[in-house]
Amino acid sequence: MTTTFGYRLPMLSPSILNADFGHLAAVVRELDEAGADAIHLDIMDGRFVPNISFGLPIVRAVRDATTLPLDVHLMIVEPERYLEAFAQAGASALTVHVETCPHLHRTIQAIHELGLLAGVALNPATPLAAIEEILPFVDLVLIMTVDPGFGGQGLIPAVLGKLRRLRQMVDERGFRCLLSVDGGVKLSNLESVISAGADIVVTGSVLFTAEERPGEILRRLRERATQAYRTRSLR
Repeated sequence: MTTTFGYRLPMLSPSILNADFGHLAAVVRELDEAGADAIHLDIMDGRFVPNISFGLPIVRAVRDATTLPLDVHLMIVEPERYLEAFAQAGASALTVHVETCPHLHRTIQAIHELGLLAGVALNPATPLAAIEEILPFVDLVLIMTVDPGFGGQGLIPAVLGKLRRLRQMVDERGFRCLLSVDGGVKLSNLESVISAGADIVVTGSVLFTAEERPGEILRRLRERATQAYRTRSLR
C-alpha cells in the first residue's frame, strides 16, 4: 500500500472547515509550523450531508501552502466520480463513506491505483459489520464521533465503545490500518479518544473558536495527545 503519511503516533490532522478562508494559506502554514501531521479537508456536497463546504480549488490552494499530507474526507455521493480530480488537486489520502459506496472494494482499489492512501469512514449509527470485510484493504478507518455535515458539534460518547471494539479487532487480526476519529474532539476528551484506540485525531472547531491562536491550541493538543498515547502503549 502507498505510505504517504508519517509514522509519528498519535497523528494530529487539523480540519480547516472553520478556518478563516480569507487568510487560508497563513492558517495552514501556522498549523504546519505548530506540528500538524496532516491537513484534513472536509468535502461536503449538500446531498449525503446537509451542508456544502468547498471543493477542488480549496484543495489546490492548501496543496500550494504546505508540504504536509492532505487528508481528504469525501462526504459526498458517488465519490468514485471525483477520485482522479482530487488526486490531481494534491490529495495524499482519500476517505470515502461506506454509506455511499455500493462497490466499496472497487472504489478503494481505484484510490490505490492513483497512488494515494485509501480510507473508509462510517457514521455514528453505522455498525462495524459494514466495514469488516474491507479492513484488509484500507490504510485508515475514520470513525465519525458526530453526525457529519457541520463543525462545532459535541462528541457522541457512545461511539467510543465502537472505536474500542474496532481497535481490538484490528489488533487481533493483524490489520495495518490506522484508526482516525473525527468530530467534537477537544482538550477535555482527547485522552478518552486516544485511550479508546485512535491513531489519528482530527480536530476542527476547537482550533478556531478560542481566543488563542490555532497553532498554540494545536501545541497543547500535541502535548496531551503524546502523553495519552504513551499511557495507552504502556498498558
